[in-house]
Amino acid sequence: MRREITIVDRGHGDQLSTSRITVMDLVPYFQKASSFDEIIRWIPALSHEEIAVAEQFYQEHKEELDEKDRRLRQQREEQIRLQRLRFPAMAGTTQERAAHLRDLLDKRRQERNGERHPG
Repeated sequence: MRREITIVDRGHGDQLSTSRITVMDLVPYFQKASSFDEIIRWIPALSHEEIAVAEQFYQEHKEELDEKDRRLRQQREEQIRLQRLRFPAMAGTTQERAAHLRDLLDKRRQERNGERHPG
């Protein structure tokens, strides 16, 4: 006997009743008009029927969900920008960056062991 597939809210936003996949997880695919088979290639736990239910919900709430997706993307971009400011990319070759990170690690280990702290 098949369970009815519906959209529910279990505290993480609108999601399929048959899985933990949210409608927002699928919005980018719907915006790009991805085929069901393409979506399944990336999210193999989904069935065609589940995607159809989510897509119908998306079409019924398209404006609201597109705006929510736009805000989420904006927040993510801002988080990435702030992270890059906090941790700028290191210059040099891969080997030079690795050597620099090893030096930092050695310094932290020495400080933790008290080797660089006067008595």
